[in-house]
Amino acid sequence: MLDLSGQTLTDDERALLQHPQVGGVILFSRNIAGPAQVQALTADIRACRPDILLAVDQEGGRVQRLRDGFTRLPPMYALHALFSKEPEQARVMSHDLGWLMATEVLAAGFDISFAPVLDLHTGISEVIGDRAFSSRLDTLVELATAFMAGMHEAGMATTGKHFPGHGSVAADSHLDLPVDDRSLSQIEEQDLQAFVRCIPSLDAVMPAHVVYPAADAHCAGFSRYWLQTVLRERLGFDGVIFSDDLVMAAAGAAGDMSQRVNQALKAGCDMLLVCNDRAAALDALRALDEAKPAPSPRLQGMRRRCAQQPDLVALQSDARVIDIRNRISML
Repeated sequence: MLDLSGQTLTDDERALLQHPQVGGVILFSRNIAGPAQVQALTADIRACRPDILLAVDQEGGRVQRLRDGFTRLPPMYALHALFSKEPEQARVMSHDLGWLMATEVLAAGFDISFAPVLDLHTGISEVIGDRAFSSRLDTLVELATAFMAGMHEAGMATTGKHFPGHGSVAADSHLDLPVDDRSLSQIEEQDLQAFVRCIPSLDAVMPAHVVYPAADAHCAGFSRYWLQTVLRERLGFDGVIFSDDLVMAAAGAAGDMSQRVNQALKAGCDMLLVCNDRAAALDALRALDEAKPAPSPRLQGMRRRCAQQPDLVALQSDARVIDIRNRISML
């Protein structure tokens, strides 16, 4: 899965989309000007490659690429305070936010948003922070489960991140290599439990570019221990595993791009993200050409599940959408 440079496809990008190892495209804020433009872009991408998987990060709060013409979603941690006062109201709100986010993203022409964040808000990780649902495990699980039910109602597959938990490290894996020095029992009893308990609602998982020395010397995304022994075997997860971006600084611990690609494949990733560096993406494609991995049949389950793409214009006057937006303003 790679990204694009601008708000329309270039000739080079059209050619690149035909590469057999390109299976997905992720769009960022620079690619999106508004509803009509992004719908035209996603349609153009699909015209080039009808089988492509289209993704975006639309979590809410700080991390939402679709802004102008779309609902401004609150950070998920806003639900934490509501849950402490009105648990049922918070569960309903979380479900409705999941539904609204997914419906708007599908209406824009995407298949998935990489959501939800299942990390605990510990106060340690600024890069996670209010992207998390709660600092309390039970609350996080209830709110995230409701959010994913809303996504499923809309017709979108879910992606839980960042396995097995990114909330207890201060370093930002985009810029540095985070190391979580806690004991394995601490990780398993806290952070990992969010994924254990959310497994029934998860269609995909994105591992953290974090090292947990008590378990393995490799980042989770390059670790057979985390992705095979724990996620696949112990937890019985049979969904998709997306790597986090292999260009991130933390991924550099695995070596050059060819080494990162091969290590992520050996660990068990079904699709690799290589973003914001076209030269790195080309290196990754060369490595994939040599490795010749078989396409994962699991990826078919990540495509849009609703029969028809929602009408973004009609959503503006939809009574349910208006009600949810009014309740967002009260958070």
